[in-house]
Amino acid sequence: MKKIFTILLVALSVGVSAQVFAHSGGTNSEGCHTNKKTGEYHCHNKK
Repeated sequence: MKKIFTILLVALSVGVSAQVFAHSGGTNSEGCHTNKKTGEYHCHNKK
């Protein structure tokens, strides 16, 4: 039972952390987009 609880806890931790750091995408060909909340245009993959 303890093993199942540990596996479940790890699986949930990974899932939550992935959602926290996930990026919604929607970048253009240069890796840039406009932040919908702030209106700021910025790039993630500067070339």
